[in-house]
Amino acid sequence: MRVVQDIQTAKEPYHKGENRMPWNLDSDKPIFIQIVERIESDIVSGKYAPGDKLPTVRDLAVEAAVNPNTMQKAYGELEKIGLVYSQRTSGRFVTDDKSLIEKTRKELAKKSAAEFLAKMKELGISKEEAVKLL
Repeated sequence: MRVVQDIQTAKEPYHKGENRMPWNLDSDKPIFIQIVERIESDIVSGKYAPGDKLPTVRDLAVEAAVNPNTMQKAYGELEKIGLVYSQRTSGRFVTDDKSLIEKTRKELAKKSAAEFLAKMKELGISKEEAVKLL
């Protein structure tokens, strides 16, 4: 089992007290939802592999510059979804269910594609023109 300490780059260890830039969270949607989306993305992109231990609520809250209660709520939502599970005294871990991770990856890709096409439509660009731009 690989222990991942840093949500930004799974390769570099997280150092307590290190000055880090806070996450780019906006006020358009609830912060905990943005955190859930960020961690989902990190899981499906492979920054966190199946079975990886996630950073503690406190460490990740410090890194993201949010209240630990907000981070706890985000972790709770990830547990409901099934992407994360907790072990009583060991912490939280990424699910070993690769099919769930792949399903989530496809859902996120569809959502991103739909958002892109909606933005192109706002700009007066047809679906065909948008595909050509890619």
